[in-house]
Amino acid sequence: MTHDGDAGVPGSLARVLAEVAAERAAQDRRFGMQVLPDGTGGDAAAFESDLTRRLTGKAAEAGALTWRHILEEEVMEAFAESDPRRLREELVQVAAVAVKWAQALDRRPTESSTEA
Repeated sequence: MTHDGDAGVPGSLARVLAEVAAERAAQDRRFGMQVLPDGTGGDAAAFESDLTRRLTGKAAEAGALTWRHILEEEVMEAFAESDPRRLREELVQVAAVAVKWAQALDRRPTESSTEA
């Protein structure tokens, strides 16, 4: 089995990334260039990140892990990070999990395919 990022659906990764790129272009058209502070880091964010990580671990142990758990853990890790290099790494992980979740949705049978 190859691991090409298509998650079992040929062309899936390219399709989702094209949709992400289109959304990013739409954001720029709508809002222009935005120069904003990160708003991340601090003790409260670190506490929330640790709590989310523990809750995700408990859900995994209980066999109740969801995409929401995984994405929320990645987002909270980004929120807790104050170092710009590490923050960027965490944001890339957030994006990757969101893309993987979208691909998981694409693998699900549609209502029309279950009616046949």
